[in-house]
Amino acid sequence: MNRRSYWHENLRLVALCLSIWFVVSFGFGILGLDLLNRIQIGGFQLGFWFAQQGSIYVFVALIFFYAWRMAALDRAFGVSEDGVSEDDPGEHRARKNDVAKG
Repeated sequence: MNRRSYWHENLRLVALCLSIWFVVSFGFGILGLDLLNRIQIGGFQLGFWFAQQGSIYVFVALIFFYAWRMAALDRAFGVSEDGVSEDDPGEHRARKNDVAKG
């Protein structure tokens, strides 16, 4: 396992998630407020919706996205909690059988 590559990919993923969250919460909710308020959804201005609800929904979606991508990254670098790597998924079964025998 290359720790530097793993850490680099982890930081890249965090930067992507924070950038998306920043654009949605600050960009749409504050900077683009006047432009988005011209559009109405369900009687509410879209800028108001992003400021009050949209950024929260995007944040929750980003949590699930981050967990999903980190699980894939962990498996790719062989550091997943279940011990399965993408290189050799049979290795986990062999270790599990060794533990059961011992």
